Amino acid sequence: MDVIVPVTHDLGDFKVRRTLPAKTRTMVGPFIFVDQFGPAKLPAGHGMDVRPHPHINLATVTYLFEGAIQHRDSLGSDVVIEPGAINLMTAGTGIVHSERSPAITRPDGPVFYGMQTWLALPDGKEEIDPAFEHVGSDGLPLVEGEGVSARVLMGTLWGQTAGVTQHSATIYADIILDAGASIPIDADADERAVLVTEGDASLDGQSLEPFTLYILAPGQGMTLRASAPTRAMLLGGEAFATKRHVWWNFVSSSRDRINQAKEDWKARRFPLVPGDTEEFIPIPEVPKTVSYL
Repeated sequence: MDVIVPVTHDLGDFKVRRTLPAKTRTMVGPFIFVDQFGPAKLPAGHGMDVRPHPHINLATVTYLFEGAIQHRDSLGSDVVIEPGAINLMTAGTGIVHSERSPAITRPDGPVFYGMQTWLALPDGKEEIDPAFEHVGSDGLPLVEGEGVSARVLMGTLWGQTAGVTQHSATIYADIILDAGASIPIDADADERAVLVTEGDASLDGQSLEPFTLYILAPGQGMTLRASAPTRAMLLGGEAFATKRHVWWNFVSSSRDRINQAKEDWKARRFPLVPGDTEEFIPIPEVPKTVSYL
């Protein structure tokens, strides 16, 4: 297995651990950005405030273990996501969004803990129309067994299919195991990876370090086994034949397209977010998210 150790960004009140993109690997299936954040509890009266910012040629996927985030975007979407649901925001030609702690959570200090991932859009779909999709727990199958609870977030796993749009073949799951429990990791997807967010687990006997991304060998069925109560994310899908570039919040097969998006954001040509128009994140001199191609 290939192993990617996360880069940790300490933001003061909480930490963000990033495994993709990395110098050794940019993508696993369509996943080109993988962040795990928290767990965290902010001080009373505070909140998480990710100001409006742009994306192109990708889809963001937000999934929470704890807490709540208010999503607003330039399409007019205004949704609070909570654990058990998923947000899929397709940027396509371009979209702007903000992510903030809901007002109701701020007096006592909000908690949050979860995953933020990006999916590169496949060839022929990079410039599709922007879209937003919120899918509640009733659209995300729960696969249960002895000591096992696995929620299918995208794609088909263990005979169950999530009701979330796929722009290319994708698998994504939230797996919770009791001590001693195990679950098979099927070999169907082109590319697969596992990330343990809490607990103590192994893949076919190889111990897994928390927050580290383990990329599985293609075509090899494996077993994930917990020696303590464990939570792990399974992700992957269809391999991309065409390389993708990443710069800040922009993903594309074309460097020229990314440069155009930079100029468009500097010139304020992207649309505004209704209800959140007073602030924005300026383009950085040196972005923390870059491709290594």
